[in-house]
Amino acid sequence: MTQVAIIGGGSWGTALAVHLAKQERPIIIFDPVEKQVGEINEKRTNSRYLPEIILPEKIKASTNLEEVISGAESVFLVVPSHVVKEIIQKVRPYLRSEQYLLSCSKGLDEESLERLSQVIIKNVPPENRTKVAVLSGPTHAEEVSRGLPSAAVVASENKETAKHFQDIIMDSHFRIYSSPDVIGVELGGAVKNIIAIAAGICDGMGFGDNTKAALITRGLSEISRLGKAEGAKPETFSGLAGLGDLVVTCASKHSRNWNFGYRIGQGKSTEQALKEINQTVEGLRTTQTVYQLAQRSRVEMPITHKVYQVLFQGLSPQKGVYDLMGRLPKVEMEEQRDGTEYW
Repeated sequence: MTQVAIIGGGSWGTALAVHLAKQERPIIIFDPVEKQVGEINEKRTNSRYLPEIILPEKIKASTNLEEVISGAESVFLVVPSHVVKEIIQKVRPYLRSEQYLLSCSKGLDEESLERLSQVIIKNVPPENRTKVAVLSGPTHAEEVSRGLPSAAVVASENKETAKHFQDIIMDSHFRIYSSPDVIGVELGGAVKNIIAIAAGICDGMGFGDNTKAALITRGLSEISRLGKAEGAKPETFSGLAGLGDLVVTCASKHSRNWNFGYRIGQGKSTEQALKEINQTVEGLRTTQTVYQLAQRSRVEMPITHKVYQVLFQGLSPQKGVYDLMGRLPKVEMEEQRDGTEYW
């Protein structure tokens, strides 16, 4: 079994390592924190991110990026979205032409507003650019690491690249579908974190199931509108990387974004909420980038707009909710499948 390099020793990177190692595949994790690398190698645990999981012996860790990259056939990039550009630039000198890269992060580049696969493709040698794919779907790290039945999507513009990662990851516990719609898969994975923050805010304020159902449904409408404007395939958003990921992130207490929003809804500050969670909350940065992208693309995203105002402009959650409820009447389905208006 060929070796896989996991760049990033957080919860998702560790969960993927555990999953792949169960297939008897050698795994090496890169993490810059010596203490965490030592714990993985010596104690077989990663107590900060997955405290209840014992790591298989097939998993090793290193602070030496060249060592991690050099022996691997495939490289999984599992770092926070805002450091993807930095880490791929560090990875590039050690890449070989035959190596494949999988982006497992969910977000957008803060400077360019580009999707993360675009950032990766721009920063790898030309011979690696057709070997880039993305992974997304309803996959909490805690559940994947325990071997609970899960499913996700690998997307690539290159069919063989998508199949390469599908074959590596898929087993009887983790079903992987392939897709050519990189745009839709990435945008679904990024924007759902904003809606999950909104869902957490509503739960923190004590609202009920009606509120959550309406929020998820209208949130999916926002994701679809942005995706359409950016060139995604509409059907992607009814699949695992769209509706599936949105539901699990809005409804589960495993979700950092939901937990962050829940604390905001209870009246805590952004700083307090982040301190209590003590892990990356991707939706916080993504709210800024998607708000900017929506403005640039002239896409109406009222939930995203209100979350942005709550997090960055001092709007109270109560005012945000009632602003949304007080919007002018709308037609639910604005157009038919053929693009024509209903009325």
